[in-house]
Amino acid sequence: MVTSGGESGRQCGSCSMCCKVFLIAEIAKPAGQWCPHCTPGRGCRIWGDHPAQCRAFRCMWLSEAWLGPEWYPQTAKMVLTQNPQSWLLVEVDSGSPKAWMREPYLTHLRRFAAAGLPLRRPVVVFSAGEAILVLPDRHEVVMKAKSGEPLDPAAFLSRLP
Repeated sequence: MVTSGGESGRQCGSCSMCCKVFLIAEIAKPAGQWCPHCTPGRGCRIWGDHPAQCRAFRCMWLSEAWLGPEWYPQTAKMVLTQNPQSWLLVEVDSGSPKAWMREPYLTHLRRFAAAGLPLRRPVVVFSAGEAILVLPDRHEVVMKAKSGEPLDPAAFLSRLP
């Protein structure tokens, strides 16, 4: 869990959604389950000695002031990040797999997709074992995990040209 939002001045507060949604291979933590080192609502009990992936993580809600309060991950039930190619990646809480389809989120994601399309910066939602490409006027499932398994976004991204 990050303690400072840098330029936005935001802080995690009681949010620890990042400790749930991501797969953390270093500690064999599957996506969609709480990290064994996390106390939900309070954060990481091994902060300072936490995995490298957690140290490298940058929550967009913390760093991007243009994301409104509705995007606070604990409220939205999803965490927004960007990969090195500036793709918008949306990791949805396994307890609320359709959260990204609620308003105002779907409309916002479609707007983000419209803005990113000419720059080749797509919006990809990871939810319920699926990678979903969000387009300005629709969305399409572009990859599914094996039955009963979560989809590893890194595996999805590594298959792209």
